[in-house]
Amino acid sequence: MYKLYYADGSASMGIQVLLEEIGVPYNLVQSTIDMNKARPPEQLAINPNGWIPVLVGDEAIYEAAAITIYLCDKYPSAELAPKTNEATRGLFLQTLVYFSNSIQNAFQLNYYPDRFAETEESHSNVMLRGIRRLRETWKIIDNQIGDNHWILGDKFSAADIYLFMLTTWLKDSRDHPSIIEFPNVERIANKVKHRPATQKVYK
Repeated sequence: MYKLYYADGSASMGIQVLLEEIGVPYNLVQSTIDMNKARPPEQLAINPNGWIPVLVGDEAIYEAAAITIYLCDKYPSAELAPKTNEATRGLFLQTLVYFSNSIQNAFQLNYYPDRFAETEESHSNVMLRGIRRLRETWKIIDNQIGDNHWILGDKFSAADIYLFMLTTWLKDSRDHPSIIEFPNVERIANKVKHRPATQKVYK
């Protein structure tokens, strides 16, 4: 039985979808993305940064991309990632790291400008740069997908779940680029949205 430290609207929802797709039992432990609120002590002991998701099972691990790779490799029968000797393995890893390092970073610039600027006067510039960076990074992924049925080609993978999770963070109210600017991203996100596991988690 896994424990997943969780909060609505966070990257933990993507990991929950992945656990549902794999079909392993888990419990949710309520946490928060508000760094000014108390978080469970066990979560902080595992990830001193205070961020989620944190997954606890045979071992404890944090960072959504790392948890994704870990679970896919631990449950190969779920066929949610290419095996290490498959041709698309490199693309799978590249995409997850790009999601984590580039697209999530762009969201952080816009949502959490205080992490990137010392003064409040600079926050608006950081937030605007985040919006521009979102447009740049999503365009890279849209072009990468091209005519593929899924990110890796014809086969659904955990990378598609991760993509969907990130698209739920795009907000018109924050002047983010609309998903319709990225038709290949939108096409895949819509397919992931209608999968039973995604419907159960995101309702």
